Order: sequence, then structure tokens, then C-alpha cells
Amino acid sequence: MENWNSANDTIFYGKAGKLPGADREHVEVSALALHLLQSCLVYINTLLLQRVLADPKWARRLTLEDRRALNALFWTNINPYGRFRLDMNTRLDLDLAA
Repeated sequence: MENWNSANDTIFYGKAGKLPGADREHVEVSALALHLLQSCLVYINTLLLQRVLADPKWARRLTLEDRRALNALFWTNINPYGRFRLDMNTRLDLDLAA
């Protein structure tokens, strides 16, 4: 959970990680935006984990303890700094699990 809290600090890097806003409405919109970003991150991470677990080599390698330790609350795959080139004509190379 501490790792996830540091992700929130990275997302809201201004104002020492505090939710920005002059009034209650702005703070609420900021909190909703944070929740949306968290949900998107967990969704992408879940797709990534499903893709790895679909590989038979990994399925044989992971123990029950390893599987119990898996969760989608990680953000080490995120680059919070730098340039992001968004191309709305391409999709992430992730197979959607049926």
C-alpha cells in the first residue's frame, strides 16, 4: 500500500501531493481524476499480468505463493516524466482476455 501511496504523490506532484483546488468542487474534481487514473492503471496492469500468466513458461514457473502475491497495484511501468506521444490511431499491444 505504501508503494501505491507514492504513486499518488507522483501523480499529484504539485502542492506536496495535496489535492489542488481553491474550493470543494475543484478538490472533488481532482480526486475523481486521481481515481480515474488509478482505475486505468490497474486495468492496464491487469491486462499485462494476464498476458504474462497466459505464457505456459511462466505458468509452470510461478508457485502458489507467487500467485498469491500478485496484484495490479504497481506503477513501476509508468514514466511520470518526459514526453508522451499519443497516437489515437494505434492501440496498446495487449490481447484482451475473453
